[in-house]
Amino acid sequence: MADTVASESNTKGDLPGSVAGDFCTVDIGLHSPGVWGSDGERTFLQYTLPRLQLQLAVIFILTQSLHLLLRRFHLPRLVSEILAGIILGPTILGQLPNIQSALFPLEGDVYLDLLSKIGYIFFIFLSGVKMDPRTVLRTGIEAWTIGVLAVTIPVSGGLVLTIVNQNRIHRYRWPAYKNIIGIQNLFPFPVIASMLVDLKIMNSELGRLALAAALISDLTSNLTATIISYGRLGQMGYASAIMVHSSVLTLGLILFILFVGRPLCLWIIQKTPEGKPVCRFHIILTSLLVLVVVLLTDNAGLNYMYGPFLLGLAVPDGPPLGATLVDRLETLISGLLAPLLVTYCGMKVNLVELYDLKFIGTVWLVLGICLLTKLAAIFIPALICRVPVKDAAALAFVMSGQGVVQMSFYYYNAVNQTFDGETFSMLTTSVLIQAAAANIIVKSLYDYSRMYTGYQKRDIQHTTANSELRVLTCAHRVDDVLAARKVLEASFPRKESPLAVYALHLVELVGRAHPQLIDHQLGQKSSGGTRTQKMIEILSFFEQQYQGVVTVQQFTAMSLTKFMHHDICTVAFNKLASLIILPFHRKWNHQGKMILDSSSLRSINCDVLDLAPCSVGILVDRHKVRRNPSQTYNVGVAFFGGTDDREALAYARRMAQSADVHLTVVRFVPWDIYAGDSQWDAVLDAEILKDTRMQGAHQDNIVYKEERVKDGAETALMIHAMEEAFDLIMVGRRHKEDTPQLLGLSEWNDLPELGPVGDMLAAADLNTPVSVLVVQHQNAKAI
Repeated sequence: MADTVASESNTKGDLPGSVAGDFCTVDIGLHSPGVWGSDGERTFLQYTLPRLQLQLAVIFILTQSLHLLLRRFHLPRLVSEILAGIILGPTILGQLPNIQSALFPLEGDVYLDLLSKIGYIFFIFLSGVKMDPRTVLRTGIEAWTIGVLAVTIPVSGGLVLTIVNQNRIHRYRWPAYKNIIGIQNLFPFPVIASMLVDLKIMNSELGRLALAAALISDLTSNLTATIISYGRLGQMGYASAIMVHSSVLTLGLILFILFVGRPLCLWIIQKTPEGKPVCRFHIILTSLLVLVVVLLTDNAGLNYMYGPFLLGLAVPDGPPLGATLVDRLETLISGLLAPLLVTYCGMKVNLVELYDLKFIGTVWLVLGICLLTKLAAIFIPALICRVPVKDAAALAFVMSGQGVVQMSFYYYNAVNQTFDGETFSMLTTSVLIQAAAANIIVKSLYDYSRMYTGYQKRDIQHTTANSELRVLTCAHRVDDVLAARKVLEASFPRKESPLAVYALHLVELVGRAHPQLIDHQLGQKSSGGTRTQKMIEILSFFEQQYQGVVTVQQFTAMSLTKFMHHDICTVAFNKLASLIILPFHRKWNHQGKMILDSSSLRSINCDVLDLAPCSVGILVDRHKVRRNPSQTYNVGVAFFGGTDDREALAYARRMAQSADVHLTVVRFVPWDIYAGDSQWDAVLDAEILKDTRMQGAHQDNIVYKEERVKDGAETALMIHAMEEAFDLIMVGRRHKEDTPQLLGLSEWNDLPELGPVGDMLAAADLNTPVSVLVVQHQNAKAI
C-alpha cells in the first residue's frame, strides 16, 4: 500500500518525502502591464521596474535642483547628493509614512543598493585607471614630505587615542570606535582630485602639489591600514589560520591582476590600431574582468573596492585603453551611478531618533580630534617646505576633505553592523559638513589669479628695441605651430635683439587624473603621440635655422580643456613673457572653406585674455588659403587709438626692422578730431605715431597713411579693402565704446574676444588669404 502511494506521488511529479508542500512562492511584479492591462490588484508603484525608474528620476531631479541652488554658494555636488538623501529618508520624507512606504518600500532597497554598489565599483576602477603610480617616482621632496607626514602623524595619533580610551569605551562600541579612527586617517586620491576640479584649481601650483601629495598619502595610508589589520589578526592566537588564509587569497588576487589582468590589457592595446579607440567588445571584456576581480576580492575577505582599484592601477593610463574606458564609462558612472551611493547613504540617515547621546558626543569628539590632527599634519610640513601660509592652510583643507570613498567605508561598516544607525547618521552628517566647509574655506583662502597682481610692465611697448623679446606660443595642432612660426620669423630676431620662444603644446588630458607640464629641455618625453613630436621638430628646426639669435624652449601641457588657460598663464608668468600668441578657434582649408570651429578652444582663449600676466595676441591663420608667392611679407596695422592699438603697432614696428617686411600703418581719423579717445590716450597715440613716422623717414619699407571716416560703415569698407593687400593685419582688441570710427560695428560683433575690427576680419565666410593678429595689451588689473 505504501509503495502504491509512493508511486502515485511520483507519477504526480511530487518530490519524495512529501516535501512538495514545504516550498513558498512569491509573486514579484516586475513589469507593469500598463494602464489598460491593469487588473486593479496592484498599483503602479507595486511593480519593481517602474518603481525603480521613478526612484532614480526623483533622486536625480532633486539632486540636480539642489545643486543648481547651492553651487551659487560654492558648495560641491556631494553636498546636494547627501541633502537629497536626507530629504528622501526618514528625517523628512519619513515623517510622511504613507508616501515613503509607497515610493521607497523596504523590499525595493535591494535594487538601489545593488545599482549604487555597481556604480561605486566602476567609479573606483576608473579612479585607478586615471592614476599613474609612476608619478610618485617623479614627485619632488615637497610632495613626499607632506604626503608621508600627513599619514604617519594622524595614524600615530589614532593609535594613541585607541590605547588611551581602550578601557573607557564600552566593548559593544569598541569596533565602531576603532573603525571611525581608521577611516578618518584615509586620504583617498579620487576625493581630493574631484575637489580640485570643483574648485577649478587642479592646474594651479597648489593643485599640482595637492595631487602629488594626495597620491603618495593614498598609497601610504592604504599600505599602513593593511599592515595594521594583519598586525591585529596576528595578535589573536585563534586567528592565525584566518590570517594565513586571507594572506594567500590576497596574494592570489594580486597575482591574478598582474599575470591575467594587465597582460589582457596590453593585448587589447596591441590589437587596437594606432590613433583609434578601443573597440566595444574589448570594453565589455574589461568590464567583465572588473566584476570577476570584485568576486575574487570579496572571497579574499577584503573590502570589495580594493580589487577594482588595483586592477585600475594595472591598466595603462591614457590612450588607447585608459582613454576609451574613461570616455565610454565616465558619464554614466560619475554622473549617475556613483552619486547614487552617496544619496542612498543619505537616505539611511535618521536625525530624528537619537538615543545614545553619550556615544554620539564621543563620535563628534573623535571626528574633531582626527580633523585637527590631519590639518596640523599637513599645515606644519607645508610651512617647513616654504609653502606660503594661506596656501599651506588651503592645502590642509583640500587634503583633509571627505567624499564618496569615506561614505562607502561608512556604509560597508553599517551593513556589517559595526556601526549602528545613530553612528552612521552622525558620520554621514560629518561628511556633509566637512565637504561644505572645506570648499568654502579653500575658496576664500586661495585665489589663483592673485599671483599676477604684483606683475608689472610685461609687454612689447616697454621692451626696448635692443633687448630680448620673450614670446610664448601655444599650439593644439601642427597648423598652429606653422602659423606661429611665420609670425616669429617676421619678428626679425637678430644679435642685438634676440628672440626667446617658449612653445607650449596643449594636449587634452584623457584617461588620466594627474595633469602634467613636461619640459622637453630636461629630456622628458611626452605621451602626446606623433602629432606632438611633429610640432617639436618644426620649432627645433626653426631654432637651428636662426642659431645664435633664437632660443626655443618647448613644453607639453596635458590637462583638462577647461584648465588649460592656467598652464598657459603659469608658463608665461614664470618665463617673464611679453606676449602670448594663441591660435584662433577657427581653421580654413586651401579653398578658404572653414573646417573647424571649436567652442572649447574659444573658451581657452577667453580665459587667457582675462587672466594673462602679459600682452596677448590671437592669431587668425589663413596661411593655407592660396596666394601668389612673394618674397616680401606685407603687414598692415589698423590704428584707431588706445592701449591695445599701441601694443599692436609696437610689435609691427619691431617686424619692420627687417628689410623683408613691408609695414603699412593706416590711422583711421574721425571727422571730428576732438571726439573719441581721452586726452592722455591722445598724447600717447600721438607719441607712438610720431616715432613711427620718424622710423619710416629712415626706412623705405614703412608707409604711414591717414584715412578720415565718418562711422563704422565707412571703416568696414576700408578694412575690407585692406584684406587683399596684406599677408598679416594687426589690430588692437579693445576700443572705447564712443569711438566714432567704430560707431555701429559693436552691434554686429559675434566674437567679443576679437573686438569689432578683429571680428570682421575673422568672419567665417571670408575666404581671402589674409591672416590677422588681434592684440590685447597687458591687463591693467594685473599691473
